[in-house]
Amino acid sequence: MSSSDPHPASPWHPGEIAIQDHAGVAERMAEIGPRVIRDHMIEQHRDFFRHLPFVVLGAVDPEGDVWATVRTGEPGFVEAPAPFRLRVRAAAEPGDPAEAGLTEGAAVGLLGIDLATRRRNRLNGIVERREGDGFELRVQQSFGNCPQYIHVRQGAERWRNPVAAAPETGHGLDESARALIAGADTVFVATYAEGKDGDRQVDVSHRGGPKGFVRVSEDDVLTVPDYSGNRFFNTLGNIRANPRAGLAIIDFTTGDLLQMTGRAEVLLDSPEIARFPGAERLWRFAPRTFVRRAGAVPLW
Repeated sequence: MSSSDPHPASPWHPGEIAIQDHAGVAERMAEIGPRVIRDHMIEQHRDFFRHLPFVVLGAVDPEGDVWATVRTGEPGFVEAPAPFRLRVRAAAEPGDPAEAGLTEGAAVGLLGIDLATRRRNRLNGIVERREGDGFELRVQQSFGNCPQYIHVRQGAERWRNPVAAAPETGHGLDESARALIAGADTVFVATYAEGKDGDRQVDVSHRGGPKGFVRVSEDDVLTVPDYSGNRFFNTLGNIRANPRAGLAIIDFTTGDLLQMTGRAEVLLDSPEIARFPGAERLWRFAPRTFVRRAGAVPLW
């Protein structure tokens, strides 16, 4: 099967296939993809979601900017009443820039991750019912991820008192944002690609590494190493197809959430890759706007 002429049942779009082809795995992914990326949740995944105290979301606002965000609740606030439907019971958060992208009919990415057990499952789908206490997603793609690079954190069910504070918004990065990024070992990234028929595929994923694995230049550009993984290249493939990206970083000490939106690029053959031990490629992110929300993640 040619990587430029994928089988109609292939879950991959051209951006993903281009990165897979560069890595020499396009033929293998053409075979694996239809088997492991499903249009429904298997029972194991349905059960997994109902035990989580938080999920990560990726959403696109009306201007086309993509944001990563977090929703929290007592375990059970996320449930899968049917294999094709996932329900998130979380009230709207007006201060969250991603909220504008969680509307009826919108494409959304969702990541369920348990930092205590290092399990994670991903899906993307369409908001089909938006109500006061949350929303319901119709699943389009569902698949599991390996536990690599997830830093174990216990106590994700110890709740803080939410902090009532107005979001801080700025352009570029301030010193507080730079310090948080420089010390982070966990980052969430949201990306999306547009299909030929106007359909949109949004993805949100986890990136982890040793503290400082994300490097910040003097001009506020973030460089992120891409380590060996499942070879799906959902994030990098989306960036290849569409440079818009959004990052979210949790301050696990305060519960604050830093959200950024901007543009990204993939570096496949740069000599700079050698400066990041274990990296197979890099990607860069230039934030345009950031939002800091105090106490937005009242866990840990």
